[in-house]
Amino acid sequence: MKRIIKNLMVYKRYVCIILLLLVIQAYCDLSLPQYLSGIIDTGIQNYGVEYVVPEKITEEEFEKAQYFMLEDEANRWKDIYENDGEKDVLTLKEGLDRKELDETFLKPLLVRYQSMNEEVAGPIPEEMLLGIRDKVDETVETMGDTQLHSMGVRYAYECEKAAGVDLNKNQQSYLLRTGAFMLAMALVMALATILVGFFAAKIGAGIGRDLRRKVFTNVVSFSNGEMDRFSTASLITRSTNDIQQIQLVSTMLLRMVAYAPILGIGGIIKVISTKAGMGWIIGLALLVLLGVVAVLMSVALPKFKLMQKLVDSLNLVSREILTGLPVIRAFGREKREEERFDEANTRLMKTQLFTSRVMSTMLPLMMLIMNGLTVLIVWVAAHRIEEGTMQVGTLTAFITYAIMIVMSFLMLTAMSIMLPRAAVAANRIDEVLATESSIKEAKHPKHIEHAKGKIAFENVSFAYPGGEENALTDISFEAKCGETTAIIGSTGCGKSTLVNLIPRLYDVTEGRITLDGEDIREIALKDLRENIGFVPQKGVLFSGTIASNLRFGKGDASEEELREAARIAQADDFIEEKDHTYDSEISQGGTNVSGGQKQRLSIARAIAKNPKIYIFDDSFSALDLKTDRALRAALKEKVEDATVLIVAQRISTIMNAEQIIVLDEGRIVGKGTHKELLQNCEVYKQIATSQLSEKELEGMNDGKEEKSNE
Repeated sequence: MKRIIKNLMVYKRYVCIILLLLVIQAYCDLSLPQYLSGIIDTGIQNYGVEYVVPEKITEEEFEKAQYFMLEDEANRWKDIYENDGEKDVLTLKEGLDRKELDETFLKPLLVRYQSMNEEVAGPIPEEMLLGIRDKVDETVETMGDTQLHSMGVRYAYECEKAAGVDLNKNQQSYLLRTGAFMLAMALVMALATILVGFFAAKIGAGIGRDLRRKVFTNVVSFSNGEMDRFSTASLITRSTNDIQQIQLVSTMLLRMVAYAPILGIGGIIKVISTKAGMGWIIGLALLVLLGVVAVLMSVALPKFKLMQKLVDSLNLVSREILTGLPVIRAFGREKREEERFDEANTRLMKTQLFTSRVMSTMLPLMMLIMNGLTVLIVWVAAHRIEEGTMQVGTLTAFITYAIMIVMSFLMLTAMSIMLPRAAVAANRIDEVLATESSIKEAKHPKHIEHAKGKIAFENVSFAYPGGEENALTDISFEAKCGETTAIIGSTGCGKSTLVNLIPRLYDVTEGRITLDGEDIREIALKDLRENIGFVPQKGVLFSGTIASNLRFGKGDASEEELREAARIAQADDFIEEKDHTYDSEISQGGTNVSGGQKQRLSIARAIAKNPKIYIFDDSFSALDLKTDRALRAALKEKVEDATVLIVAQRISTIMNAEQIIVLDEGRIVGKGTHKELLQNCEVYKQIATSQLSEKELEGMNDGKEEKSNE
């Protein structure tokens, strides 16, 4: 939750605007029941009469009302009326504070209203009057100010009726005026709701954008060690589904969670102000509501936490199946893989069904509680209305406020279901963001403007993160400028691991690697990698065109440079055959070209960069011998001044290299030229024997094959 709040604080200006709009929305929402209550009680039942002190009063009633007033009240009473020419009728003076007058004359006029059907001979003695007033105070405590005010309004209604006031006109005027206020409130509330939705969506989308950018930026900086720790499927889920959960919850927090307490507290204040004495009903409803929610949450929450892991698992299985589809078909494993996918899918489905079924019971239970609350309020209020201690309008307002309070708790409940899942998602995102790449830039990195390209391994050892044994041990050699250094050995001996250390895809565990005498860990990563043209073991192409892929390492490469790179990589023939040549589309992953074409384009991409160091990680294995030979011959002219490192399985690919490194179980067991290694390295001789006939080996020893391949 703290992480979600932290994300929201980035947009605190918008959050403040939303909170202000929510207060306006709640004010309008809470005002509407009051207006409705007024329409029922004042507009319909009292014909639009709003105040206790009548607008017009007959002279006879004016005199009788004074019998129930104290001396100062009677003097004030005489002051507020005047005769405006109507016979036997007095009119209230203009510009008076009606509410202040109601507070002053409520008690005497109530006492007068209760004795209107009785004959009053004259002024009531003050002692008796004070005793009656005490009883009115007791009634106030029992019935509340609102009910007493309504009774006082009935007195004003009777007075104005007797004075000949057109009450129908008054009623119509009141209803139209109050209806206009309600309409205005509804429009303001609608506008506030729309603006809240707009700003909340803007904040949610902004948070999603920011998190995706941070996650992507951090993941791009990961070394292979961090990529091994987080599976690709998990990183995809975190970047999409998890961030979407946070985005959704952030929006709902601003629209619902922020609004619920404002509405709930406002509703409680309004309920207290009605003085209906039925607050215990709402308390009971909330107690039952919280009990139901607690039970449902205790059952559903563990499953919500499990759901994200199951989504990860489903993504992992889906990605494996889709990526390895050709292999699955070749081995006839479709049925088994379908079962594996179905198993992961079914586990997720069952978990989602369980949570959905549990939570689907919430709505009917809440509706039952709300309807039960309404019935209980009506049942209790009916007795009070019958006793004359409550009005129908007050009942209507109380029911509305009660539902608002319950709804505010429902909103919080709905969010309490989503928050745990979003909290899990936030933790997973934070786990990615908190992970720092093990490949770190030096505090004061050295910059290389014109590298020569000499690479040296000095007693290098390397172990994979979490690995118990070294993958490489005590590796020392030099790869000189203008020379080709080849690396060969059995499968799993550490050839690819060795060349991955040069561009710092991993960092050495012991020893050091230098470029022109400088430790590569002290060189700026950008400068180091700018000088390297890397062709991975598995050719990787990106969606776009052939030209955009070839310019991947050098964005400003000219068409001539692209054509030259393609010619050297023996890719120009199939490129020229395409309708759009270098503007031909390449699909995602290069699935619309063959394996050999993909490999040649990967090689051309490195050549087009024109670096000082070329690394070919078993890049010629997908090529036939003829293409392999032609490519190496063309490449030799291009890389005369560069350092070339070639990882290969075929002897024919590397036998002309100036230096061949033979690896076995992560150690160097041979170093020298092809001819030297045939004589003094048993491992190399075994590899050569497995690939070449005895006659070919004899020819190589005599230098004939070497000459023929130059």
